[in-house]
Amino acid sequence: MTPIRRALAALAATTALVPLGATAAHADAGPPPNSMASLGDSITRGFNACGFYVDCTSRSFSTGDNSSVNSHYLRVRAVNPAIGGNNHNDAKTGAKSADMYGQAGTAVSQGVGYVTMLIGANDACTGSESSMTPVSTYRANIDSALGRIRSGLPNARVSVVSVPDIHRLWSVGKGSVSARTAWSLFGICQSMLANPTSTAQADVDRRARVRQRVIDYNTQLAQACAAYGPNCDFDDNAVFGYPFTLSQLSTWDYFHPNATGQQALASVSYAAGFRW
Repeated sequence: MTPIRRALAALAATTALVPLGATAAHADAGPPPNSMASLGDSITRGFNACGFYVDCTSRSFSTGDNSSVNSHYLRVRAVNPAIGGNNHNDAKTGAKSADMYGQAGTAVSQGVGYVTMLIGANDACTGSESSMTPVSTYRANIDSALGRIRSGLPNARVSVVSVPDIHRLWSVGKGSVSARTAWSLFGICQSMLANPTSTAQADVDRRARVRQRVIDYNTQLAQACAAYGPNCDFDDNAVFGYPFTLSQLSTWDYFHPNATGQQALASVSYAAGFRW
């Protein structure tokens, strides 16, 4: 693989998939926050949502300010104008759960009152099944990050978003020549997307195991958030369960959400979170 293709593959191996729909909002969270930060990977950076292989933070589902997306930030600003301009995107394209401790430290230094975290697709979307992050390691990374937030921002509200169902990505894209070409060309999520049209039992079983790994990550997110206490809210798998479509994915890589996908993610994750 050429250096350019390796770089593109590294950028592409970040998160994707999207939602829209609505689970009931959770319990009242008190007054809306005056500041917020987002932790995560390329999906939180809005990667490929406005340009070719670039971050588009204005279209982030969490802290973006693009009106068409209607992010968490804009929804909070609608009820509390004081948050205006106090939206920090601390996510990094390519991040994994191991990077959350550092991002949490950045959020602490910003003194924010609200934090969103969406992480895990890169832990499962790797070059091969064997290189996925072990579940125990993933949980330790999440606990470490949440512990840093709780210690540094004891009054902040934390919204933990479930990892999207990457098996559905394979399901909605495997029939598209364009999607299959992009997945192969950029080496995207080969743990799940290798041999996308194969019906061989080995490939069927591999996809099922990768999907189970994502389910296991989400179980750990739910447990870690519950252990954190009432200031943490897990979305009860709202994002994981959302039936996103191919039209909500970037046509540059058929992996990351486009602007419509980011809007959907904002809608689903916000509806499943705190009620300000």
